[in-house]
Amino acid sequence: VQLVESGGGSVQAGASLRLSCAASGSTIENYCMGWFRAPPGKRREGVAAIERDGRTNYAESAKGRFTIARDNAKTSLDLQMNNLKPEDSAMYFCAARLARSLGPRPLRPSDFGYWGQGTQVTVS
Repeated sequence: VQLVESGGGSVQAGASLRLSCAASGSTIENYCMGWFRAPPGKRREGVAAIERDGRTNYAESAKGRFTIARDNAKTSLDLQMNNLKPEDSAMYFCAARLARSLGPRPLRPSDFGYWGQGTQVTVS
């Protein structure tokens, strides 16, 4: 599966952004999906992940502000981000994991085998 992110940009604190990830080469119904980010100079970290059945997992920093959603028919994955903060600034990546379930570590980047190129989010 190939993944392409879009929707990043530069916004002020408190604004909202909606990131989208378009999948091609395969449907995503058999994949667990996730959003990750890499802040400047830091390691990639999990933001949100979604099981094949739609159950979601969020990093503490994302809870209450971010919403992950998948559309298997459209082979797309979205991340709605509200009340953005400067510490949310990062390159955001969409990722897919061919698995029945995310397991006990749903936001571990190394468990995801398919990645997009990323989209930059800057919050000032």
